[in-house]
Amino acid sequence: MRVALAVPYLSRASGGVMTGVAPLARELPRHGVEPIVIGIRDDGAPEDAFAWGASVEACAQLGPRAFGYAPSMARALARSEAEMVESQGLWMYPSLASLAWSRRTGRPHMISPHGMLDPWAVRRSAWKKRLVRLWFEDAHLKGAACIRALNEAEARAIRAFGLSNPIAIVPNGVDLPALGADRVPIDPPTLLFLGRLDPKKGVHELVRAWAQLGPAPRDWRLRLVGWGPAAYVEATRRLIDGLGLAGSVELSGPLFDAAKDEAFRTAAAFVLPSYSEGLPMAVLEAWSYALPVLMTPACNLPEGFAAGAALEIGTDPASIAEGIRAAIALPEAERRAMGARGRRLVEERFTWPRVAAAMAEVYRWVAGGGPRPACVVTS
Repeated sequence: MRVALAVPYLSRASGGVMTGVAPLARELPRHGVEPIVIGIRDDGAPEDAFAWGASVEACAQLGPRAFGYAPSMARALARSEAEMVESQGLWMYPSLASLAWSRRTGRPHMISPHGMLDPWAVRRSAWKKRLVRLWFEDAHLKGAACIRALNEAEARAIRAFGLSNPIAIVPNGVDLPALGADRVPIDPPTLLFLGRLDPKKGVHELVRAWAQLGPAPRDWRLRLVGWGPAAYVEATRRLIDGLGLAGSVELSGPLFDAAKDEAFRTAAAFVLPSYSEGLPMAVLEAWSYALPVLMTPACNLPEGFAAGAALEIGTDPASIAEGIRAAIALPEAERRAMGARGRRLVEERFTWPRVAAAMAEVYRWVAGGGPRPACVVTS
């Protein structure tokens, strides 16, 4: 079957949408689904479009970048001959294009919000989102044949938003790197943060927590890897310098491919003090590299706590500092054991072949060609 995937920017600017959808698009053909990826061309990184699979339509954007108006997306959807369309994310023009395609063709659409219906996320720029809801997003959401949730917490957020659609609970996945002798933490040990530099991620709280530790972590370093708005990145740099942490906190900027792989392989532990997540790919990646993880309950991976693969932290600097102290105090053997438990968890639940097989079942059901999958809940 043919499924159109309507996405925002075909680049890393789409954040978790790219890391959560591009690998899925590449894996789906092995499960009998031909994905047609239709998204907005990012003129700053046009080469990123090649990461989304064999069939990609890159559409030119007009007007404000935040809305992503790309009129050729509607034409691309019309040409796709897809049996259904899945919108990736909310609040942008791809939602409107998907809704219009569904109404015109009478074929179903479904939605993967990627955490964008989480209460914290909904409150951000709330007045703009109210306008978009009135314009098209409420109709887009209510008319969806199915909404995908990355976990049960996101499913609850979808229900709390007032939606009664069927929900398919299917997580994201990761590729499993081969681990061998090259998985050797550097000296001094590094606590790694990798992701978007954004207030939602608790980056400044993490830096303040590091300052609260005093001399205790001086034989460790904190490495912040990521990208974000220039003003926020500069504010982070000023905070590090203002707290006198330049010697133990490194602001690396974004890393990709081999450089990103090296960052995971040489870290001793991973931290994500996030206020809101759908399902954080960075945590799954850290576990795939057998790293112990410090994370908040808002990361929506309670199975990590249950498996003994993660330490729980809060979002305030004092709680983050307490968690870091606990991680540093652990014997090296116990940190390695935590990481090994995380690796097993990923192997059992979060690999792309497992995710793609589940999504292929959901697509066939939505398009009317299969039974309702066990992952779909209606209440």
